[in-house]
Amino acid sequence: MKLSQLRDVVAIVEFGSLRAAARNLDIAQPLLTRSVRALERQLGTPLFERDARGMVLTAAGVRFHRRASVIIQEARRAQEELAQLGGAGTGTVVAGLSIMPHMGLLPKALPAYRRQFPNVRLQLIEGLFPALENRLREGSIDFYMGASPQFPSAPGLSMRRLFANQRAVFCRGGHALAQATSLAELASAEWATPSIDYDTSADLGRLFAQHALPPPVIALQAGSALSVMVALAQTDLIAALPMQWGHFEPMSGRLVTIPIREVLRAPDIVLISRADLPLTPAAEHLVDLMLREAPQDADEPGRL
Repeated sequence: MKLSQLRDVVAIVEFGSLRAAARNLDIAQPLLTRSVRALERQLGTPLFERDARGMVLTAAGVRFHRRASVIIQEARRAQEELAQLGGAGTGTVVAGLSIMPHMGLLPKALPAYRRQFPNVRLQLIEGLFPALENRLREGSIDFYMGASPQFPSAPGLSMRRLFANQRAVFCRGGHALAQATSLAELASAEWATPSIDYDTSADLGRLFAQHALPPPVIALQAGSALSVMVALAQTDLIAALPMQWGHFEPMSGRLVTIPIREVLRAPDIVLISRADLPLTPAAEHLVDLMLREAPQDADEPGRL
């Protein structure tokens, strides 16, 4: 079994067809076909079947592809790690970040990172751990930094708590409730909630119940930071978001913090990566730069 054959299988799955995979690998399609057929003969089972959607993995192919993806990703990482240790500073880093690191840690870390690794391609993926877990296991994402998942991950991944965090309530500049000082004054407001791995609407409802308030009205659920920005900047919706949003310069003046006195706990911020393999120097440097921007906390507050 050759590494190139594993690469070919992974490429066919990624690009969806022999033709597209051959084009992206810059090899002739007949050579790619022969490579896959030789591998299937060696394994004694078909890996693909053809249908109207193109090349589709068989049940055996699904299991083989999972292993092949890890091997290909780690072979790439091994080569890049040696190059980075030798001072070449090339390769790719793929980071999964939740909203908080995107807003509060990345802006100041990114310029320094680009100066140190100008030739490393950085791919940023916005999301929370449950949506990124499989890609972490497969090796296509180097690390996840963001809100702690509600449920622990299965064995094979290492999770390190970085720091505690809090939320603040945000609205557009000029909002009628911009000077509210308590949750009670927000009882009539309509809320937007970001999409995360547990029920934020229920979380917010529990917070209101603790203060003997009726459940908040959830008018919009957003799946990305951009959606939340648009919703808050252009409507009278309000939202409980990581407090770092208040320091995000692109939204300065558009979004303001409502100065309520209640403390809104947020999930801890964690770092999750493969337990059995270290980060490459370029990925490790990005983590280090982002943590330099992190708040220092002595306690470990819980969730909302």
